Amino acid sequence: MTGVLWNLGAFIVALGILVAVHEFGHFWVARRNGVRVERFSIGFGKPIWRRMGKDGTEYVVAMIPLGGYVKMLDGRVDEIPPEQRHQAFDSKSVWARMAIVVAGPMANFLFAVFAFWLMFMIGVPAVKPVLNDVTPGSPAAQGGLAPGMEILAIDGREVRTWEDVNFALIARLGEEQTRFEVREPDTGRVSEQPVPLALWQFNPDETSPISALGLVPEGARVTLTIADVVASGPGDAAGLQPEDTLRTVDGEPLTAWADFVDRVQSSPERPMELVVDRAGQTLSLTLTPERRDTRDRVIGYAGLAPQVLPVPEQYRFELRYGPLEAVWAGMERTWALTVLTFQMIGKLLTGIVSVDNLSGPISIAKGAGASADFGLVYFLSFLALVSVNLGIINLLPLPVLDGGHLLFYLVEAVTGRPVPEKIQEIGFKIGAALLLMLMGLALFNDFARL
Repeated sequence: MTGVLWNLGAFIVALGILVAVHEFGHFWVARRNGVRVERFSIGFGKPIWRRMGKDGTEYVVAMIPLGGYVKMLDGRVDEIPPEQRHQAFDSKSVWARMAIVVAGPMANFLFAVFAFWLMFMIGVPAVKPVLNDVTPGSPAAQGGLAPGMEILAIDGREVRTWEDVNFALIARLGEEQTRFEVREPDTGRVSEQPVPLALWQFNPDETSPISALGLVPEGARVTLTIADVVASGPGDAAGLQPEDTLRTVDGEPLTAWADFVDRVQSSPERPMELVVDRAGQTLSLTLTPERRDTRDRVIGYAGLAPQVLPVPEQYRFELRYGPLEAVWAGMERTWALTVLTFQMIGKLLTGIVSVDNLSGPISIAKGAGASADFGLVYFLSFLALVSVNLGIINLLPLPVLDGGHLLFYLVEAVTGRPVPEKIQEIGFKIGAALLLMLMGLALFNDFARL
């Protein structure tokens, strides 16, 4: 319950910040163009806080924290006295209206740059992309990658951390091949390794692009010693305790925690005979994994977490920049995320990426809680990521979004006359239906991941 409340709280804070940024973009540009703003609201529904500003705008925080709006004086919806007509949104030039509409998404992109700037100023703990191992038979092994190699670039794009590698690989979804530039461990020679991607498949709910490709990072070492046992879970019922070290399963020696996970997941509701070391004694215990239904298969669950040894010092570093360098790094990261998001939208539309990968508010809340739990720099990174996505989504040419309004104004700018209200109304209905379908699918995916 505490975890749910933490996720919810972090989600509300994150969404409140991003909505305020987005709506402030509309508000600021509207005011600069002489438009009267009657209300600036964070959230919908009944106000829980309100204040009338000296500028004549009512500032509101409302009960439902799932968005916000800026209410401008508009002759299409209000009866406006002649002396206030010049302050109405619809009385402004088409270029001014376009600037006001596009200002919201642009504010989200600028906020992402700011969040990354602050993150890089504080410093981001990072791990060099050095390979500890390569899974036999995997695409990485077929491409000639080997333990000890340091990844320098992917398809010509420099990578300094495993996060960079992750983003670079996601961008290659649906491609036939990618090129790794690596430094070999013994000679220091830099070489280029073509890695085939035709058979590269991964489910984001169960694995990462890195592990699915067969890459095993040189980093934190997962041991066979148990760190935590979920109360009343299968491991607890079997009598397992923290500090127990797993030795065998059904008479077969264990060499890695991943092997134990594979055996548990493939054995739902089937008793497994374990041999463990406990304080110098050898014990035999029976573990019966609990059945868990995922989206595409049934797996076993043990309720155990392993002890993890820290990343060796030689692979750790802090990604930190000075004030000016951090601005450029923030702009680069924002641009890379923007390009990647557009690529993913294109691959969703063409079927290269499954719609099962869409996430809704529940997944976002989990991400907000997890990032906040890790610390400020990770929460800033999460805010920047969601801010970029919010900006892009609002630019999609759906009439209920900023991009739809922008499309109508572009038509008006080209033709010299506004799009007929009847056509706009039909467009709004179609756009609302498509948006509701998209949100429904994202929510369905969220519940399927629970």
